[in-house]
Amino acid sequence: MRNLVKLGLVWFAVGLLSVSSTLRAEAALKVRVPERPVVQVAILLDTSGSMSGLIEQAKSELWKIVNELSSARKGGAAPQVQVALYEYGKSSLPASEGYLRMILPLTTDLDKVSEELFALTTNGGDEYCGQVIRSACQGLNWSGSGQDYKVIFIAGNEPFTQGEVDYKKSCRETIAKGIIVNTIFCGNYNEGLNTGWKDGADLADGRYLNIDHNTQAVRIDAPQDKEIALLGSQLNRTYLAYGAAGSVGAARQEEQDQNARAMAPAIAAERVVAKSSASYLNSSWDLVDAHREGKVKIEDLKESELPAEMKPMTNSERKAYLEKTEKERRQIQETINRLNAERKKYVALQLKNQGKNTGSSFGAAVVKVVQEQAAARKFRFE
Repeated sequence: MRNLVKLGLVWFAVGLLSVSSTLRAEAALKVRVPERPVVQVAILLDTSGSMSGLIEQAKSELWKIVNELSSARKGGAAPQVQVALYEYGKSSLPASEGYLRMILPLTTDLDKVSEELFALTTNGGDEYCGQVIRSACQGLNWSGSGQDYKVIFIAGNEPFTQGEVDYKKSCRETIAKGIIVNTIFCGNYNEGLNTGWKDGADLADGRYLNIDHNTQAVRIDAPQDKEIALLGSQLNRTYLAYGAAGSVGAARQEEQDQNARAMAPAIAAERVVAKSSASYLNSSWDLVDAHREGKVKIEDLKESELPAEMKPMTNSERKAYLEKTEKERRQIQETINRLNAERKKYVALQLKNQGKNTGSSFGAAVVKVVQEQAAARKFRFE
């Protein structure tokens, strides 16, 4: 009997060692899985009376900026792109808060960013750069990792020195948290230099650039744009609106599609390309994204929360339909990205042949700086 007990204890100990080894192996595997890198961009726009041209550039070049950020890779992984939006310098904003407003906190909802840009208006006011930088630094949920790319772009045309909050103190506080400040002066380079814009960037390890905010950003329509637009319509059919936020999210997506189409075929194509990237996430209202990210289980959803076409189905049929739709989306996105590679070559050649300079707009300035600064943090661009 004692021998049997001993034998049982031995087997029990062996079992514990086996379980322990399995858990350690699983833990090691989890440690080796690289986390998705994060890119956080806060855009601070002067919306005083003379800045309507800047707003137009920001609206028309949002998807160009998103596509550049989405093309980055770190350790082979695409980044999670988060964008925040502030406005400052408008007299209709509360004077007690420094004539500034956080429009959006850091978010992955890029349709919402587009919606808010299209809603912006301008009027006269005082532009307090130091105060809006401090507000973005302290008011946003910045990543604590030194490996992520965290950056502020502030654009405007009045002296950087205005307001009671010292811009030097704000910029030093910001870079102390690993957040770069890039300044974009809307006007003559030397005027921005003499009014503190370069000094602000220098204090926060950033770049100072100047742009002509009243010029139209360069747009090159490409032969691929028409096919990309058709694929964009097919892509939209793979979005399955669900839950309380479904109808609002789907309507916002369609509205921003229309906004892009109304501006130019090139901009509409850039938006479709952005929707084919890992940065375009809609898990709050799209069932495909939500299921892929593990945020919902089909069997946990009430029938009233499901898309209309899925309500009559069984749970197994719903899962099969969801997997089929996700596969269709991936195939469409792959085709769009292949066409975009051809489109980029065509656009680059046209710009070269026409001798056009793309550097004098808000979006071009942002793209140029992002490429340099993200590369310094070991991001690589495809």
